[in-house]
Amino acid sequence: MQTVLITGANRSIGLETAKQLSEKGLFVYLGSRNLARGEKVVKELNQEGFQNIKAIEIDVTDPESILKAKNIVENEQGKLDILINNAGILGINPQTAIETSIKDIQEVFDTNFFGVISVTQFFLDLLKKSEQPRISNITSGLGSLTLHSDPNWKYYHVKGAAYGPSKSALNAYTIALAYELRESQFKVNVIDPGYTATDFNHHSGSGSVKSAASFIIKHTLTDENAPTGQYFSNDIEDETGISPW
Repeated sequence: MQTVLITGANRSIGLETAKQLSEKGLFVYLGSRNLARGEKVVKELNQEGFQNIKAIEIDVTDPESILKAKNIVENEQGKLDILINNAGILGINPQTAIETSIKDIQEVFDTNFFGVISVTQFFLDLLKKSEQPRISNITSGLGSLTLHSDPNWKYYHVKGAAYGPSKSALNAYTIALAYELRESQFKVNVIDPGYTATDFNHHSGSGSVKSAASFIIKHTLTDENAPTGQYFSNDIEDETGISPW
């Protein structure tokens, strides 16, 4: 049985991804900053018939929390097959480049960028023990510099100094990580689930969490011939789903 850790999985897209992976027979560690909240969610999932899901406390901005989670997975499973770095925050609004404070920008980067790096580095040894290790970093279309530079893009005017740049940085890190792991069995990609209706955006998105989770899983549960170091977006209409950087 493959094992997956999903950070920030106690609600929205992360939760739906956990449910769909459980249905596919994977053992899911449902990452939550608050263990009690995560356990409450898992109890509800069990009542709905979902199995092989366990809440695990992990705050991606706290190295001690990450190490504790890593030790739990190692002691219980001995390895990790899939890491889905899903935890993220939007930050304050508006996020103007002229007025947003360094402190507010750093807060977003701590979770969306540095948090991903910390979790990835802590769990890399366990992932290396898998026959088909996968790392999926959940990004956003707002991280695409190419699209942000195109006045014809439908989200061209959705600019900000914190959230979008944190995802651009995440995309760049993913390229470097995929390159360093290119000679191994790893597949490392960034996946944009699309503009999805969630608490994150006050349900203003047009996509569903089911579609978003299915898209993440499609580009995570891949075979040895799948690409690595790629940027997939659920908002890209062609059949490849490949987004410009």
